[in-house]
Amino acid sequence: MAQPQMERPAELMVWQGARAAPGPRETRRFPTLRAALAAAAGADDPETLPWIVTADGDVLSPHWIDGHAPRSAARPMRLRP
Repeated sequence: MAQPQMERPAELMVWQGARAAPGPRETRRFPTLRAALAAAAGADDPETLPWIVTADGDVLSPHWIDGHAPRSAARPMRLRP
């Protein structure tokens, strides 16, 4: 992803568990995608599923987040149902 995109606003939505729920458990806006990615990676509950929506409307999945998160903020391994 291009560096300028990393510096643009993003929204983090955290869903609980692997099943679809009526809505996210938590929604937070961040000034940068970099900050949203760090927050998503820093979640300590392996049952949560973070999704990020970028300023351009791209939706970043938990799998994408796990692959691009800063190594210092790696999430615990998620349990697969």
